[in-house]
This record gives sequence, C-alpha cells and structure tokens, in this order.
Amino acid sequence: MRLNDVVLTLDGLLEPWRYKDYAPNGLQVEGRAEVGKIVTGVTASQALIEAAAARGADAILVHHGYFWKGEDASISGMKRQRIRSLLQHDISLLAYHLPLDGHAEWGNNASLGRMLGFEAQGQAGEQGLLWHGQWPEGGDAARLNQHVSSILGRSALLLGRTDKPVRLVAWCTGGAQGFFADAIALGVDAFITGEASEQNYHMAMESDVAFIAAGHHATERYGIQSLGEHLMKSTGIKVEFIDINNPV
Repeated sequence: MRLNDVVLTLDGLLEPWRYKDYAPNGLQVEGRAEVGKIVTGVTASQALIEAAAARGADAILVHHGYFWKGEDASISGMKRQRIRSLLQHDISLLAYHLPLDGHAEWGNNASLGRMLGFEAQGQAGEQGLLWHGQWPEGGDAARLNQHVSSILGRSALLLGRTDKPVRLVAWCTGGAQGFFADAIALGVDAFITGEASEQNYHMAMESDVAFIAAGHHATERYGIQSLGEHLMKSTGIKVEFIDINNPV
C-alpha cells in the first residue's frame, strides 16, 4: 500500500482536523513510498525505532510523536538521533495524539474502558476527552484500584478514601490529572487517569471522589493496538505492536 494512501486512511478514521492539539497529527517523518509492514507503539522512542528497523518495518505508528508545541525547534540531541535513525532506515513516522485519545471505537479512552469492563455513557470535558459511565461489577475504591492494577499489570496509586463505594466512574488516559475537577462535577465516585499531581490528593479527600493514577504509558497501550488491528484487517498491511516498557 502506498504511504500516501495509509495516511489518507488513518486521517479518514481519526479525523485529526476535529481537534486542537499540541503536535502535528498524521505523517511527521516521510520514509519509503510503499508500506507493507507497520510497527505500532505508544511513543516514538529510540528503542522503538531500533526495534521497528530490526523487524523490517516500513512505517511506525504511535500515539506520542515529535514536534510538540513549545519545545525547542532545533533538530539536535535526542531528536536528531531519532530522526537520523528513521531517515537512515527509510522508515516513516505517523503519530496521532488527541485524535487517538478521543476516537469512539479505537481510541485510548474507549479501549481502556473496554479493558476495565466499564459501560461508557458519555463524554465531557475539554474536546470531549473525559469519558464517564458505570462500573457494573461495583465495589469500594480499594477493590477498583486492585481491579485496575490487575488488568494493567502494574500497581496503581489510589488517593482518597479506600472504602468509598464506587459505581459511577470517569476516566481519561495519560496525563489528564487536570480533568479531576471536571470529573468531580459529573458526580462520579472515582476518576482514573495515568498520572497524579500534588493537589489531586487534597481534591480526593475533600470531594470524597477516589482518584486512581494507573500510569501514563500503561493506560495508553490499548488504543494504538486497537487501531493497528483494525488497520491490518481493513487494508491487509502487516501490523505489529511493540511495547517498550515505561514505568511512568
């Protein structure tokens, strides 16, 4: 499949023009014109590039790419090495940030909700990135934290009352701790995201809404896999997910 057609297919699926984002979505580094194999991952790190090259990938598709708003524009240091490696191996880099977070079927929030067994009921907050719904299994906050930790394979951090009964939940993957106030306003019992900030502890205690930080990387592993699986089924391109471990 031609690279331009891959880009058009992904743009059509994720509709990046609907989002105000912090980095360009779509093709970020151009490689060879024909794409027969794609490696997917969360972040376009040097380790992922090297793994993709070793597997003979023609393109890399990630959630976290390059050229973030406000960063130094010079191509130097780690950025130089990463781009140099892509160009040396003639590998394209495609990245979708908020469009992948928000997609109703293959997005990070949709995929995490399915993994955790939540019943999504709506989207709220900035650009509709805050999801909310029910946890049918129910239980207290400590049980929910154990459930999240078990599914994601890492110890999640619980802030707030451990015996808080939980039925209604809100969630947003990655670094969405700033959405906690919006989640509280929805009237949920618990909020799940990737990272925590100092003030989240006090907010959890004073609002009596449990806050769970389950890892930025850990909560954002599933959207890119869902997207890759769909792309493979719909186009016939070989797609392989590579999980470069990140404890954050």
